[in-house]
Amino acid sequence: MAEKFIQVDDPGQLAELFGQLDGNASRIQKDFNVNVVSRDGGIKVIGEEKNVEDASRALRSLLDISDKGQNLSEQTVRYVTSMVTEGVESELAELGGDGICATASGKILRARTVGQKRYVDAIKDNTIVLGIGPAGTGKTYLAVAMAVKAFREHKIRKIILTRPAVEAGEKLGFLPGDLQDKVDPYLRPLYDALFDMFGAEAFGKYMEKGIIEVAPLAYMRGRTLDEAFIILDEAQNTTSEQIKMFLTRLGNESRMVITGDITQIDLPDTKRSGLVEAIKVLKGIEDIAIHRFTEKDVVRHRLVQDIIRAYEKYNEGRMRNHG
Repeated sequence: MAEKFIQVDDPGQLAELFGQLDGNASRIQKDFNVNVVSRDGGIKVIGEEKNVEDASRALRSLLDISDKGQNLSEQTVRYVTSMVTEGVESELAELGGDGICATASGKILRARTVGQKRYVDAIKDNTIVLGIGPAGTGKTYLAVAMAVKAFREHKIRKIILTRPAVEAGEKLGFLPGDLQDKVDPYLRPLYDALFDMFGAEAFGKYMEKGIIEVAPLAYMRGRTLDEAFIILDEAQNTTSEQIKMFLTRLGNESRMVITGDITQIDLPDTKRSGLVEAIKVLKGIEDIAIHRFTEKDVVRHRLVQDIIRAYEKYNEGRMRNHG
């Protein structure tokens, strides 16, 4: 039986590390098969030598993350333990530093996984970025945060968010209300993200002035978009023609982020996803980055990761059986 002691000088940090009702400590105990106890201004880890070493590395990584200003949520603990188990916890050093931007409530937004940090860096360093991955990885929310950051730094004059209204086949006439009423259900997630960043008053003002524009993809046709940060969401549901049309709207001093999950294509079988094609066509072009998220980057409820993994396993089995 081995023991290791980790000094924690800040009592508040020690309490956060253990978590509400010791939930974080319980997660580490379960994942590494060790006992974790609070002792003399620090943490004592007890168990088999290899398990104690792994658990200690996880705890030190969590302390480093906490030092950089990130909250130690259940999702963060789960993420760190998985990185340690895979032997890649050194990558966690990329996390931290300055936040992306502040929300209307004053909360500083930060990348919560290495995948998210690399996505944010790709948006910083490239004119066009394709963010591909499962639900809950922050693809759209982080893109909106980067758009708000660019706007506040006066790098762009306008934020444009769009997505295809596939469920209505972009034929919105049968829905009740005016045009805005018809498209709002499809654009609601984009509104929600902007509302978080700007707050009600500023959001309303920018919408009225046309500084923020949220519109279905069909309304991008025939335009050239200068000095704008343009986000195309749910791009897996675009056709080849639509995504090509969108990409060629790029104007001077503009940036584009295209997000989508190629496992959730709602197009009819006869149509090919424009996003799937774009990944192949645009690969290797300078100033265009393609970033892929994995289930490890999911920052929603822990069950979302498990659900995604279960479906991947199920689909792999089906492919093997039909192969």
